[in-house]
Amino acid sequence: SPNLKRGGGSNWQWSLHALGHTGPSLVETSMEKAEKREVVSSLQEALAGAGSIVVAQNVGLSVAAFTDLRVQVKKAGGKVKVAKNRLAKLALKEVDVADISGLFTGPTVIAYAEDPIVAPKIAAAFAEKNQKFVILGGAMGATALDVNGVKTLATLPSLDELRAKLAGLVKQPATNIASILVQPGAGIARVLKAHAEKSEAA
Repeated sequence: SPNLKRGGGSNWQWSLHALGHTGPSLVETSMEKAEKREVVSSLQEALAGAGSIVVAQNVGLSVAAFTDLRVQVKKAGGKVKVAKNRLAKLALKEVDVADISGLFTGPTVIAYAEDPIVAPKIAAAFAEKNQKFVILGGAMGATALDVNGVKTLATLPSLDELRAKLAGLVKQPATNIASILVQPGAGIARVLKAHAEKSEAA
């Protein structure tokens, strides 16, 4: 059996080699831990500000297709991340969102944005065209979403679309109000004119 006691330099090094550890590998392990902490912290920060989160499986997308997904989500103000499931679960524990840790199995992808409709809308449309991208579910704040929940969100208008619709609604009543205000004014003018004509005739 290997000598694990630090009797001498050579024995110590030999013992480390026998256990599958060397000086540099121990340093690398420490660096890996620091990197993992950084990844978890980055995920926590990102997911904390997300209006919704979509979790999907990448079961063989081409690099070009995956890049296309990233670009679409980025243009809409969101992000797509690939992280080890264990790290994603650790990040979610510290974020005030529904417990969706059960979704993280296999090669997962996370899509999210501040606008709660962006990630579901793009992910759902992308999944329809790419069978190798499978939506598993997601979360909107404290509400966990299954596949149907994500698809339902995808059918709703985004915040930008809602703003445009509201702007249209505001303009429409304003036009109607202006018309209503003009009509009574014209009517009153006609009544006054009629009275004036009657007075002159008398």
